[in-house]
Amino acid sequence: MKKLYHILTNRICMVAVMVILQLVCLCVLFFGLAEYQTAVQIGLNLLSAMMVLYLIRKELNPAYKIAWLLLCCMLPLLGGALYLLFGDKRPSREMRQRMESVQQKHLAALAQPDCVVEKIPPRRRALSQYLSHYGPSPAAENTKSQYYPTGEEAFAAMLEDLENAKHFIFLEYFIISEGELWQKVFDILKRKAAQGVEVRVIYDDVGSAWGAPKHLAQQLRLNGIRCIPFNPAQPLLAIVMNHRDHRKITVVDGIVGYTGGINIADEYINQKHRFGYWKDTAVRLEGEAVWNLTVLFLQTWNAFDPVDDSFHSFHPKQYGEKLPKGDGIVQPFGESPLDDEQLAEGLYLDILAQAVDYVYIFTPYLIIDHEMIVALNLAAKRGVDVRIAVPGIPDKPMVYRLTRSYFLPLMRAGVKIYTYTPGFLHAKGILSDDCIGMVGTVNLDYRSLYLHFEDGVLFQGGSILQDIKKDFLDVYEHQSHRVHLRECRDTFWGRLVDDVLRLVSPMM
Repeated sequence: MKKLYHILTNRICMVAVMVILQLVCLCVLFFGLAEYQTAVQIGLNLLSAMMVLYLIRKELNPAYKIAWLLLCCMLPLLGGALYLLFGDKRPSREMRQRMESVQQKHLAALAQPDCVVEKIPPRRRALSQYLSHYGPSPAAENTKSQYYPTGEEAFAAMLEDLENAKHFIFLEYFIISEGELWQKVFDILKRKAAQGVEVRVIYDDVGSAWGAPKHLAQQLRLNGIRCIPFNPAQPLLAIVMNHRDHRKITVVDGIVGYTGGINIADEYINQKHRFGYWKDTAVRLEGEAVWNLTVLFLQTWNAFDPVDDSFHSFHPKQYGEKLPKGDGIVQPFGESPLDDEQLAEGLYLDILAQAVDYVYIFTPYLIIDHEMIVALNLAAKRGVDVRIAVPGIPDKPMVYRLTRSYFLPLMRAGVKIYTYTPGFLHAKGILSDDCIGMVGTVNLDYRSLYLHFEDGVLFQGGSILQDIKKDFLDVYEHQSHRVHLRECRDTFWGRLVDDVLRLVSPMM
């Protein structure tokens, strides 16, 4: 009963109830106009026809466009009206104006030194230039990088770095959940804030809603920690609530940074077992490249709490820090739904197109569009060893079913699919030919690629790539089951369910 009471009184549950009530009111209004049936039908049909013409000429992901075109044609009385309510995938106008204003104001902070990209071999230089121009996310040298194959190892190192903070700590996470890990982090943050270290926290309001401590924002502020709940849930019948801050960023004094798949919750260090062993990854950066993560954090912060006239006051050189020497080129980047540029998808497509020997991928969800399917299949047909690992134990059964629906067309082309047998694989990354790789927060699904704010780190050269490769091979060869074609057979009704799920997946 206590658990049920907690769920029913949760703010997100109350918001959901309000949204459902709005849907009911709209339905009542719709049917209440029955006496004006002819006029209403003509109006709604015209609206759907206009939406169809609009969608045909609009530059959108083809799968997303087809789903809405079908809806408008099959349900002409409701399709157009539903698109007006839910079809625009861009964030709200207020959010766009706030965030774009900050980004434009601080573009100079992310200028790309030409001397860095010139050191990248020509075949791979174009991808780095693409990220630096359209991010903008400059590539950097003088950065020591370390890869962590588990959340336990990553957080052990991160807690130590938080303890050593002298000037500031920035945390930006999709999930902050009450438990042993958060208590350790919170204790350090309180202690550091009392010592005069500037501590700021951004957490996603919906991502943290179910597990966060009660009155989290109030607790943080009472202890001298500044915080922003990102895009607070509102009882509004609109798609803008879909835009979540899925980033996982820690910055300490501008010289040390972390990112990867890990959130601040006990399952990420396997103190809580929800779906078997929770496998995740992270990277630690020390040096120049951390600046990109610092700017990403400050751009979001200043959009909602505009207090920093200059970002350079947070540059490690302001504190006289000596930057370490590192090997390889490191390029942290941010993905955003504010524009029409899908940086992360472009990165995956480019790596697949350039691959010669192999491409290894970790992803918890495999819900991909036609372009990604073609790129994966073409690489495999060219003789590239393409391997994808997904969870063996799902966290969301229907999403997992949708993931498995992509196995057959990929495997027929020669792509090798593995399921992580110990439990849930939450890691996200790609590695190719011992020369290029990425670790970050991006899932291979529509939410990550089109709706969420994400981040990642592109590595070109450097010893970290061997560490990443070792982890990939360990998962493929010792901790996973390779899926065979005979396992993908399904009934007629099962395939029908998969087809429906695929149709609506871009709209979810």
